[in-house]
Amino acid sequence: MDEVFRALADPNRRLLLDRLYKDNGQTLTQLIEGMNMSRQAVMKHLRQLESANLVATVRVGREKLHYLNPVPIIEIHDRWIGKYEAQRLRAITDLKNGLSEG
Repeated sequence: MDEVFRALADPNRRLLLDRLYKDNGQTLTQLIEGMNMSRQAVMKHLRQLESANLVATVRVGREKLHYLNPVPIIEIHDRWIGKYEAQRLRAITDLKNGLSEG
C-alpha cells in the first residue's frame, strides 16, 4: 500500500490516472498529448503507476494500451476512508433515533 500512496502523491501521475479514467485503454502517444512533459517523463510515471498496480498494460499488435486498475484505490478506501465513513453514518443514525424517541 505504501507504493500506491507514493504513486498517488505525484500530481502528474494523478493526472495520468484521471485521463485513463475518462478514456481507458490509451497508448503512450495518446497519453502524452496535451501534457507538458517529455515522452520519457510520461513513461517513467507510467512505470511507477504499473509498479503500484494502478495501471495495467496490454499489448495489441505493436501498440501497448494502458488501463486504469481501480482495485488498489478501492482497497485504500476500504481501509482508510470506509471505516471512518461507517462511524459517521452510525453517529447520524444514532442521533436520528435519539431525536425520534424524544
